[in-house]
Order: sequence, then C-alpha cells, then structure tokens
Amino acid sequence: MMKEYRLTDWLPTTKKEVELRGWDEPDVILFSGDTYVDHPSFGAAVIGRILEAEGLRVAIVPQPNWRDDLRDFKKLGRPRLFFGISAGCMDSMVNKYTANKRLRSEDAYTPDGRPDMRPEYPTIVYSQILKRLFPDVPVVLGGIEASLRRLSHYDYWQDKVQKSVLYDSGADLLIYGMGEQPVGTLVQKIRQALPDEHALLTSQALQSLIDDIPQIAYLRKTAEWTSAPNDLRLASHEECLADKKKEAANFRHIEEESNKYAAARITQEVGDKVVVVNPPIPPQSEAELDHSFDLPYTRLPHPKYKGKRIPSYDMIKFSVNIHRGCFGGCAFCTISAHQGKFIVSRSKASILREVKEVAALPDFKGYLSDLGGPSANMYKMGGRDTDLCHRCKRPSCIHPKVCPNLNTDHRPLLDIYHAVDAVPGIKKSFIGSGVRYDLLLHRSQDPAVNHAAEEYTRELIVNHVSGRLKVAPEHTSDRVLAVMRKPPFSQFETFKKIFDRINQEENLRQQLIPYFISSHPGCREEDMAELAVITKRLNFHLEQVQDFTPTPMTVATEAWYSGVHPYTLEPVFSAKSQREKLAQRQFFFWYKPEERKHIVSELRRIGRMDLVDKLYGGKRT
Repeated sequence: MMKEYRLTDWLPTTKKEVELRGWDEPDVILFSGDTYVDHPSFGAAVIGRILEAEGLRVAIVPQPNWRDDLRDFKKLGRPRLFFGISAGCMDSMVNKYTANKRLRSEDAYTPDGRPDMRPEYPTIVYSQILKRLFPDVPVVLGGIEASLRRLSHYDYWQDKVQKSVLYDSGADLLIYGMGEQPVGTLVQKIRQALPDEHALLTSQALQSLIDDIPQIAYLRKTAEWTSAPNDLRLASHEECLADKKKEAANFRHIEEESNKYAAARITQEVGDKVVVVNPPIPPQSEAELDHSFDLPYTRLPHPKYKGKRIPSYDMIKFSVNIHRGCFGGCAFCTISAHQGKFIVSRSKASILREVKEVAALPDFKGYLSDLGGPSANMYKMGGRDTDLCHRCKRPSCIHPKVCPNLNTDHRPLLDIYHAVDAVPGIKKSFIGSGVRYDLLLHRSQDPAVNHAAEEYTRELIVNHVSGRLKVAPEHTSDRVLAVMRKPPFSQFETFKKIFDRINQEENLRQQLIPYFISSHPGCREEDMAELAVITKRLNFHLEQVQDFTPTPMTVATEAWYSGVHPYTLEPVFSAKSQREKLAQRQFFFWYKPEERKHIVSELRRIGRMDLVDKLYGGKRT
C-alpha cells in the first residue's frame, strides 16, 4: 500500500515549510542546480538526509533564480552552520552543451525539461552570490562538478586550463567524491567546537577545524603554508598554463592518488594560495552504504512539482542501485574519479527493502527498469588479498588484463537477482546499466567462478533484457581501445556470438546495442572508416553513438588538451577541429544514403578507396 506523505516529510524548501517544522532557523541550507527529488539517486537529497540523521535541521533550495533580485538566496536567511552547494548530478557544462558546444534542448534534471533553470558553473555562481550576501557564513562545495574541478583542470567550454573551483568560487571548503562520510566527520568536528546548539559557525572558525578531515580540499595562503614531508606537490597552476606536459603529468599523480587506499595529501599552488587536497577516506563499509540508502526518502519529487515531468526521475523511479564504484578505469569516464575504483556493495537485506518500497509505488506495474550500478556486474567484486590492493595504484583492475587478484565471482549477483524476482509484485527485473562482457568472458583459475559467469550470462540474456542489451565496446580498433583502456574488440565479437546463440536456443528476438565513440584521443579517420566496415559486417546500424566530449579530470581529456598521454608523455593524436570531428562521426552513419557521397569523398582523400568496396559493394557515388 502506498504511504501517505505530508509536506513535512520532505526537507523544507521555503520559509513556510521551515515554520511548519517549528524551526527558528535551519542549521544547514543546501543549494542545488537540480530539481529536488527526495530519492537516493539525487545527491542533494542524500546529503540532506545524512545531515538530518546527524540531528541537524536541513533545508534545501533547488534551482535558485540567480538572475533577479536574488530572493531565492535570501528567503531562508542565515543558516546556523553553513551553506552547502551542489551543481547537480552532472557537470553543468555537460548538462547544458553537446560535444559540438551547442545548447541542449532539454535539461533532464529540471521540471518539464526546461533548459534555462541553471547557470553555467552553478558551483561558482551560487557560491559567489552567497559570499556576497552572507560573507561570514561558511560555504561548502560538493557534487560532481566541484569534485572533478578541485585542482587545475582543462575546461573544454572555455578552452583553457582553469583554476581550482575553490579559488574562483570563494568557497571555504570542498568535499570531493561521495560525500556522506566526510560531511559526517565535518559535523562531528563542528559539534566539538560548538557545544552550544545555538552558536553560529563562521568561516574563520571553520578554517581552524578542517586540516585533518579526509576527502576534503581547501585553500591556504602560500606564505602561511608549510608542506609535510609526505605531501605530493603538483606543478603549480601557472606552470601548467606555461607547459601542457606539466598539466598532463599532474593528472597521472591525481588519478593514482585517487585510487589508492593510503594516498598522499596533494598540494598545488595557484596565485598566492595553495590548494590542499586531503587523502580520500577508505571505501565505505556495507553497513555505511546501507545507512545512506535506508534513510527515510519519500522517493518522490517535492510536491511543488506536482503535474510536471522530471525526465531524470522518470528514468530512475523504478530502478535500484546495488553498488558504488567502478574498477574499469575507462580513460574517458569520470566514475572512478568521483566514486573510486573500489566496489562498495549494499547488503541483500537493504536492496530487498528498497525493492519492496518501489513495488509499493502506485504506478508501479511490476517491472524494475534497472537493478545495477555504474557497471551492472561488479557487485561484491574486489581483491581477494586486500593487502595487495592496499599497495596497488593501478587505475583499472581489468586493463590491460584482469588482475589475477580480482575476485570475479558472479554468484552473489545471481543470488540478488533471484531474491529480487521472488519479491511479491515483481514480474521482471531488467538490467539497464552497462554490462562488462570482459568480466563474463574472463577465465578464472576457479572452475566454480567460471561456471557462475556462464550461468550469469544466460540468466542475464534470458530473464533480464528488456528487448535490448546495452554494452560498450566503444571502438573496433585495438590501438584506440588501448588508449581508452577498453578490452580488444574480439571480446565483443565473442560475446555477440554467445548472445546470438542463447537467443536462438531460447527462441528470443532480442537486440545487442553497442555504444561507440568517435574523435577519442588516438582515433583517426581511418580507424572510423574501418569501424564502419566492421560494424556493417556484424549487421549493425549504429544508434548509440557519441562524439568524444572532454570533461574535467579524465585521462582522455588531458591527452586531448595536451597532445600527450599523461602516463607516458608520448604524443597522442586527437581530432579537434569541427571538420575533423564531423569527418569521423559521419562513418557511424555509412548506411544513410545522404552520407554516402561525403564518406566516399573522405575515403578518397585519405587514400582508402578499398573500404568503399567493403561499404558499398563497388558503388563509388
């Protein structure tokens, strides 16, 4: 039965809602670039509920208007402790612009998809406004935009290396990665310093509390800063501006330290200040992750959005996230930079509790849209010997080959699938997250693990595919795939044969939907032309394709900007001009009549007329 909710079951968003709770003032006010959906897939809601569980009075201001008299920033007054800011579930520039820097027509995290409800770089815009209005109130940044911009980074939309977002925003503190644990530690520190529950926290007082809080970043004046012997000092922002190789080399250190159990503190000078990035907290325990997901979310958009469509909520309302982290380490992906490479999995009991809550929703028809995570089939996987993991700094556990210490057992995941499908009201649970077929094909020394991989593959294809199974080979060229940190294309072809065979055996008519990227560093037009020939041979008319978009804090972005690979400092080609990018992208659509003339002309220009015969059977016009 659907629970009846009152307005006070959501975090308050207005002065009236604050008064309904009998509060004089909130302890913390969160500002978010997204709509307020009270659901564990929306970061601002998660942090709000975590702070609430710590006994704090938390309010949230979603998508404040930054273009008027700033009433949204003033309406709740001064919080007792601090303002928290998140740009939203995506980097705002990825959210607003395509790879060709064109404005998107829809914002999935806004009511009715309106594209004009957040500024560019909300992290900076919101923080500067709050610092102007309330100069002495601490401002704490979080979310993926701040996390990936915590140090000097290349910004594709400005086409330059930008300073740490802390420097440009004027904020006091930045929490990077998944924020539940560091924000909890911050609250404990504040409580120790302010035992009086009515005392106000100031920016100056906050600065004296934070030096040893893990997984945070902050600024100090260079003249007043003394490095510790074990600190990792990066090339300064000014050095990076003068030398692209130094920017690239910095990234290798940042990535390696982000993927270590025992990481160094990182420092980087910018102007007359030093950005200090404390080491990350070790991965959460199962109980800690369960606590975050088990908080009293309504799982619904705030009532103020009644009657409005929120595209991102529609996508996830019937899905359940079962783990965090990804050890794939793909060169173009930000998941490991934000969530880390170590998998943290929820308990079976916590997952089943959420599944039952979803099943009780009034418009639920019995079908879970996704039972997954950043990668669908990494649940409960990790190093067998954790001592080896503690000494490891590899960004990927499966590239260039699967680590022999990695436990790739799919049995815990099969158990979850079977338990979820047995819940009353569940007709089918689909897997909408991307599946790592290299994990399914990996041969372990344990025959039971290999048998489980085969069993999982059949279970997935027969019982958990909603007509189409998404996988991400990303390219067909093994040379490009090596730059991407993806497995050889032959593995995709092997998996496709298995997929087709099982479909035939079970009399199913399902599609395998591969994702591909053009213009990735290391990719040339010839590679895209050969991709067209290979995917034609496999009878694919590609739909799920994208042009590479350089996003902050990825190996691929630093290679694209600097022209060298961050780990080797060897040259890497990247298509950068509009003409080069379009020339690569057109090969995805070789089957469209309107593209043939352009493709033949391009193949003639690069001296690959042999591929015309393979694409068009000798038809050269």
